[in-house]
Amino acid sequence: MSAFLRIRQLLSPLASSYRHVRLSRPYATEVPNPSTSAQERTSTPFVRIVDGLYKTYKPITPSIRHLRRPLTPYLYPGRPLRLLTRPQRSSGGRNANGRVTVRGRGGGHKRRLRDIDFMRIEGGIRDVVRIEYDPGRSGHIALLKSRDPHSKQPWSYILAPEGLRAGHSVQSFRDGIPDGLVPGFVDMGKQGKGQIGKVTAAAVAPEEDAGPRFMGHSEDSLALGQLRAITLKSGNVLPLRLIPAGTHIHALALHPEKKMALIRSAGSYGIVVAHDERSAYAQVRLQSGEIRKVLKDCPATIGRVGNIFHDKIVLAKAGRSRWLGRRPKVRGMAMNAVDHPHGGGRGKSKGNKHPRSPWGWLTKGKRTRKPGPKGPKNSNKMVIKERPRGVERREGRKI
Repeated sequence: MSAFLRIRQLLSPLASSYRHVRLSRPYATEVPNPSTSAQERTSTPFVRIVDGLYKTYKPITPSIRHLRRPLTPYLYPGRPLRLLTRPQRSSGGRNANGRVTVRGRGGGHKRRLRDIDFMRIEGGIRDVVRIEYDPGRSGHIALLKSRDPHSKQPWSYILAPEGLRAGHSVQSFRDGIPDGLVPGFVDMGKQGKGQIGKVTAAAVAPEEDAGPRFMGHSEDSLALGQLRAITLKSGNVLPLRLIPAGTHIHALALHPEKKMALIRSAGSYGIVVAHDERSAYAQVRLQSGEIRKVLKDCPATIGRVGNIFHDKIVLAKAGRSRWLGRRPKVRGMAMNAVDHPHGGGRGKSKGNKHPRSPWGWLTKGKRTRKPGPKGPKNSNKMVIKERPRGVERREGRKI
């Protein structure tokens, strides 16, 4: 074999690999930049991420041209825990006599109601298994699993506050702070004495073993600071007497022994304004801007309800409203005179009448109920400041 053929055989593997490289990369490609934002990495030719908050779609069909949904990559894609659900029976907006009492309802997809724990009676640490979608409410829900093997309610659903994710843990201190949670701290509120807590004598070390000495009420402040570091976490339940002023809360109860009924929709929150030292009430500003008195023993959940961009959803077509059980709404001027005060007449006319509801109530700002201090005597003595209305509301003044 000649030397020329020998050299050719030795170079043939290099030549074949070179041809392979040239064919696999016929043009210049961009080198991935590790500093590229997550927004650009998750966008696809058919899905576009807007401001890292919303998801829009390429309008290959008319039904998704204006569709906009918030980003929820943390939601569990499967079905709920059937043990904590029950079937929902739809009435279509009709009462027992079959007459329509609530207009605009009917149809929709079949649903199952999730049993949400609004009492949170059992204490102990509960782990967040997953965050789920709930068709019965605007906010998301969290599935909890108790660490206590002897728990009477090992599984439960709660409202998922903003920032709560799978792997986190929450606790309920509805009945007060258990003894021994914070060294030396005793919750006097459980004994009905109207106090937050105090430091016991056992918490103070002997003089010969003591390190830095505290002056005055420093022991109380230290124990209270440790208590708040442990308890003031998103998703924990505490009585109002243990929540400092300025804290965001949701799922507030109006009675110490009843379920949490206020501030439960998506993105809503209340603020603990002040604690009245001379009475058993605390002042809470609700989402509407109303400030009212609530008993200090009433429980509330720390944090803000999740899914804060729920109101920014664009359904983009009428069919999605029908899937949600919402029927079309007809204008009053398009009805007959017998059906609505704006109905009847020739052409678009409502007879120089002020805007009214189908039952004759004035609708453009007329006060039909006077709650709070300005209303009838003893109508609602708990309201300190009414919610803003009219010009005050439009200007954004809630306090």
